[in-house]
Amino acid sequence: MAVRFVLDGTVVQLDEVDPTGTVLDYVRYRLGRTGTKEGCAEGDCGACTVLVGERNAQGTGIDWRAVNACIQFLPMLDGKALMTVESLAAAGTLNPLQACMAQNGSSQCGFCTPGFVLSLHGRAIGAIGHDLPVEDVIAGNLCRCTGYGPILAAAEAVDTLVQDDRATLAALATIADDRAGGGQYGTRRWFAPRSCEALAVVLAEHPDARMVAGATDVGLWVTKGLRELDTLVFLGGVRDLAAIVETPDGLRFGAMARYADVHEACARFHPDLGELVRRIGGLQVRNSGTIGGNIANGSPIGDGPPALIALDAELTLRSREGRRTLPLEAYFLDYGKQDRRPGEFVESVHIPALGPDDLVHISKLSRRFDSDISAVCGAFKLTVRDGVIARARVAFGGMAATPRRALACEQALAGQRFTETTIAGAAAALRADFTPLSDVRGSAGYRHEAAANLLWRLFHKARGTAVSVHEVEPGDG
Repeated sequence: MAVRFVLDGTVVQLDEVDPTGTVLDYVRYRLGRTGTKEGCAEGDCGACTVLVGERNAQGTGIDWRAVNACIQFLPMLDGKALMTVESLAAAGTLNPLQACMAQNGSSQCGFCTPGFVLSLHGRAIGAIGHDLPVEDVIAGNLCRCTGYGPILAAAEAVDTLVQDDRATLAALATIADDRAGGGQYGTRRWFAPRSCEALAVVLAEHPDARMVAGATDVGLWVTKGLRELDTLVFLGGVRDLAAIVETPDGLRFGAMARYADVHEACARFHPDLGELVRRIGGLQVRNSGTIGGNIANGSPIGDGPPALIALDAELTLRSREGRRTLPLEAYFLDYGKQDRRPGEFVESVHIPALGPDDLVHISKLSRRFDSDISAVCGAFKLTVRDGVIARARVAFGGMAATPRRALACEQALAGQRFTETTIAGAAAALRADFTPLSDVRGSAGYRHEAAANLLWRLFHKARGTAVSVHEVEPGDG
């Protein structure tokens, strides 16, 4: 079946699609739009940034979002709109943002400039994430010439733009349907179901298929690992997996809820959870990466799972046979091994509401503050009543082969008074919980020390004496 998308108001139809062909390669080598660059091929530098749009829920406008074209696969464009840097210069005339950057000296070597332009254009037209500070919007765009000052000045000078999306919206309406996508490319197959029921059927028939959510991880298997994936199931069209539900009982996120979309709900739940989400990759990564994908791939350094585990999250898995629910920590069995049976997929995750006596702290330590992978991620939920820790949940990422609770630390905390003596004992107990590895992100000794210091940070923050999270990072000693 063809992949159809809209480019500059015109429907493009691709009848034969390599399911792991990237949007970047298509734009550069099929369309000849060479403004979109390959800088890293892993979604880190932003030189390949494009804007991808979908009709909003009312069908009256387009929700645009900046994404990394280097790790987006072509079937993920189906039913959507695409905008490249060449889309902005109508009839050869630079748009106001481009003109301002040119006049302001915002480009040095120029390699990264188109990516910055697309990220800032998205902000100016009200794309997803536009309400973030400019520095956050371009955190996923790297300038190797260190020309950030003039770039920020151009963004401030062209704060708002009005874009005429009528032609694109009309074209999107002509390809909007609930058809299940899919196709064959040589011996390889791909599927794009549109409902959970259809997804369950596909996975029952193809239990070894690789599910693709935002491709922020799977994309690297192809671009860096050069892996050939035989059967893929794209989840972007399964709309009932994208729900975000806030109730007095807590938060429930569908597996396909993107991190950029859950940020506000997470920040309302607890500021530390919102701050953690804000630091998961750059905006392009959060615009693609999903709650379920971050859980299902089982990475020991995924940022979401340690926080969710500490917050008592429950995971719902679904298959054609039905649903089952389990504590999130029980899903992670060993490195690269999760408790997901053949034909099952992650449907949703639920975080119960916090109680009045719950004390929460979540910290991510990384070598680079923005758009970087954790060296250590620690999450704590203590229930403190009358000065006594009635219950403790402590979880870490980057300390073991899976995101994992620190059970010895929890035992040292539970039932004790919330004092420096108790924290010192619990910090010492952490050494019995983990035997971390040394790697490029930190030594085993650093990780042990940092984990203990995060517990102290919780204590001092609760006592009103904490330093800002921005002031202590792993590169500081």
